[in-house]
Amino acid sequence: MSSLVERDQKVVWHPYAPPAASPLFAVERASGVRLVLEDGRELVDGMSSWWSTIHGYRHPHIEAALEAQIKKMPHVMFGGLTHEGAVRLCERLAERSPEGLSRVFLSDSGSVAVEIAIKMALQFWQSRGDTGRSRLLTLRGGYHGDTFGAMAVCDPVTGMHTLFEDTLARHVFVPRPEQRFGESCSDADFAPIESALREHAASLAGVILEPIVQGAGGMWFYSAEVLQRIRALCDELGLLLIADEIATGFGRTGRYFACEHAGISPDILCLGKALTGGTMTMAATLASEDVAQAMGEGDPGVFMHGPTFMGNPLACAAANASLDLLEDGSWQEGVLRIEAQLREELEPCRALPAVKDVRCLGAIGVVELHEPVDMSVVQPAFVEEGIWIRPFGELVYTMPPFVSEPEDVRAITRGIHAVVSTIR
Repeated sequence: MSSLVERDQKVVWHPYAPPAASPLFAVERASGVRLVLEDGRELVDGMSSWWSTIHGYRHPHIEAALEAQIKKMPHVMFGGLTHEGAVRLCERLAERSPEGLSRVFLSDSGSVAVEIAIKMALQFWQSRGDTGRSRLLTLRGGYHGDTFGAMAVCDPVTGMHTLFEDTLARHVFVPRPEQRFGESCSDADFAPIESALREHAASLAGVILEPIVQGAGGMWFYSAEVLQRIRALCDELGLLLIADEIATGFGRTGRYFACEHAGISPDILCLGKALTGGTMTMAATLASEDVAQAMGEGDPGVFMHGPTFMGNPLACAAANASLDLLEDGSWQEGVLRIEAQLREELEPCRALPAVKDVRCLGAIGVVELHEPVDMSVVQPAFVEEGIWIRPFGELVYTMPPFVSEPEDVRAITRGIHAVVSTIR
């Protein structure tokens, strides 16, 4: 009988891969921070399953919530119907999110949450009778998802969507902030962003950005002052600010939301990934009452979007259980401990010939190389080191679960150093 990998390569198409993905590893089970491969090898997951399993795999509290919900109601349409799990989740998200975000629109994935945010911003102005505002301003180096609306606000180069550039909506891109997290931002530093905002203000619906941390577009951590200045300028010019916290929400940077580092609130907020603790697919887009009311009062009086699995009760149960685990704040101690360990143990990578930069923030550690990695070589090498690390381009990075113990983090940092040291 063919192996699982061989069977997979005949029929499955994986993300960012040719039709027959290689290298490919078969997972038999997962628990805590570990993956167990079909051949029995154990790997410490340094990726939190693409940044989502912040509590580790198979957390008993989340599993119990799912078990109870599936016996009661696994799914019900959200058009014209509601249920306790969805209402409770929306109440909790509105209460815990940055001030002023009072309406929650649930969806299935992060890319869709961004699509919804873009549609909200555009329909907001349509509802007010201002039909000329059809574009957004965004930062170079950003990444917001793989659907067409989201692709259009990703960096055309680092956002992985150059192939589709001629078919995408044309938005306004400004230089990535070069001021690192913790540094100040002078008038001269901010001038390119301010100039573009003022020049294009009349045609803009708003600004969309990843607060503090640019994720898949470059793993860049920028100054909180940049975010403060953008918020102030949006207020001055009457523009909406959309914060994409799909990667950063729920504690990844050391704060519950990355916006908190700058002390600002967006008009629209996108959440996903860790929302359910990585157990179910779910996302949310939050909006201010001003945004919601404008659409409710203008033509056609409704928001024109409606996912089939919106408000799925199983996903809501998982999300509520995940929020339970975050409620006492003990996650923050774990994230800060991981940050300190990543800083100390990844720093020696800076001296390696292949390395351009090393940077850490919260439970995020990044080793930036001078050249893109050869995945066919480094992916099996990381597996041999007993860790699951999935680099992209020049970036070797880790986002471990918040429950990772020091020995787990040490396995990750040692493995990264060992593999990167072989790259010339």
